[in-house]
Amino acid sequence: MADERVTEIETPATTHTTVVTDGRSGGGGGVLLIVLLVIVLAGAAIWFFAGSQNSEVNKDNAVAAAANDVGDAAQKAGNAAENAANNTAH
Repeated sequence: MADERVTEIETPATTHTTVVTDGRSGGGGGVLLIVLLVIVLAGAAIWFFAGSQNSEVNKDNAVAAAANDVGDAAQKAGNAAENAANNTAH
């Protein structure tokens, strides 16, 4: 709370009042709340982008594994065709 000093001077014709405050306001909590909000939003952004990069890596790994499986299947089919051709030739 701001310190406040009131001085009143009364003369027969007029009344004069002077109010002196220390100039501080009690609004420091709003700044703290904004700083806290910025920190929370920055943390959420980092978590979101880190998660999206992991999902991108997982997707790439899944595509690579599928390509390997297709390659293996093609190799087996080629071997089977070669074996069938050799068996019919004898």
